[in-house]
Amino acid sequence: MDLNRLFQMLMRMFIKTAVDSGIKYAASRGKPEAEMTPEEREQAEKGKALAKKAQDIAKITRRFGR
Repeated sequence: MDLNRLFQMLMRMFIKTAVDSGIKYAASRGKPEAEMTPEEREQAEKGKALAKKAQDIAKITRRFGR
């Protein structure tokens, strides 16, 4: 395996991790669940469901990018 392919593989892994963690952070709005009100918890659950859909879409687009 040449160095360029190795670098590309590592960059893809890094970008995937960064996108996934960014989606999770945005879904919970950066607040621990213990500090949330019931309304915020409900909204966070909806956000997590939407984040899962976004992660699935991101996974599909990465497959198309190969």
